Amino acid sequence: MPDMVRRAGYYAESHVVETKDGYFLTLHRIPGRIGSPVIHGKPSVMLQHGFLSSSADWVIPGRGKALAYILVDRGYDVWLGNARGNTYSRAHATLSISDPKFWNFTWHEMGIYDLPATIDYITKYKKEKSILYVGHSMGTTMFYVMASERPDVARKVGAMFSLAPIAFLNHAKSPIRIVAPYIQDIEMIARIFGANEFLPQSFILRFLARYGCDINVSEETICANAVFIFCGFDKEQFNNTLLPIVLGHSPAGTSTKTLLHFLQGMNSGEFRQYDYGKEKNLEIYHSVSPPAYNLSGINVSISLHYADNDWLASITDVKRLYQALPKTIGIYRVNFPKFNHLDFLWGIDAPKLVYDKLIFMMEKYYWKVNKKRIAV
Repeated sequence: MPDMVRRAGYYAESHVVETKDGYFLTLHRIPGRIGSPVIHGKPSVMLQHGFLSSSADWVIPGRGKALAYILVDRGYDVWLGNARGNTYSRAHATLSISDPKFWNFTWHEMGIYDLPATIDYITKYKKEKSILYVGHSMGTTMFYVMASERPDVARKVGAMFSLAPIAFLNHAKSPIRIVAPYIQDIEMIARIFGANEFLPQSFILRFLARYGCDINVSEETICANAVFIFCGFDKEQFNNTLLPIVLGHSPAGTSTKTLLHFLQGMNSGEFRQYDYGKEKNLEIYHSVSPPAYNLSGINVSISLHYADNDWLASITDVKRLYQALPKTIGIYRVNFPKFNHLDFLWGIDAPKLVYDKLIFMMEKYYWKVNKKRIAV
């Protein structure tokens, strides 16, 4: 990923952050363009990827099109997170990746451990009181967990911008819904998706591709990729020349337990902690049901950006989330009916349809808080 950034004409750095529970996360930074002086004191913005993804998501479309580069060109100091278990965060202080204990995590741990460690690192490194945060898909889920469970860290985020936000999932249209009713059959799930690391077998990919994609032969490779199966594929907005790069970086890896946590949300219709079953829930939570995250207690300014054709972040679920959050600064529909979940990252028209509004809001917020404009 840093090589991609340098080839695009930007400086790239890699920082290693250790979480409280011993995971080593690689945090990428793009402080400026090569040949231009790096301006100290630029506002910091953290970009956090989604499910089965990595920091590479934010740079794949290239200069002038990828959100990370657009933000750097607008004067931001861009930091790109990598959640535990993905390509760039596969190390632990005491556990090997071959140890099942390494993969005993979901987006809950990403929210209470990964984001706090990363945000603390950036604010200390930059000597800043707060940063801005942009999340996509699971990158929003992690944030809602962090903001509800770790308000001490949430205070270090000036504003959060949610692209394809995921909290409630009971109206999701993704083909993965067909597996959700069977998640109590742990042996079957382990056989299909992998007992520890999420490694779907080819037969289930082919089955879900047939169920979820209206494809021809040239698109079969796209729809057989786990990321596209879960999230959808938009022919009009996807630049096919990016396919080799996308397939080279996605899926980037996570735990099977992370997927199961999402599937539980599809079944329950709630945004809550992992369900271990009645007996273990009593032991861990002192309740037969896992506790719900307190969205009403989140004290961070948040905007929500959604699309009509999103297979995961449905309009109904996003509006429910919007009503649950106490400090929203807007909910925005992408003005293109076929725009889908991955188009927020790689859509041909994403700069016009999403990023212009996003950056306007970011800069408006930054000017309001800091009483000065961002140098362009």
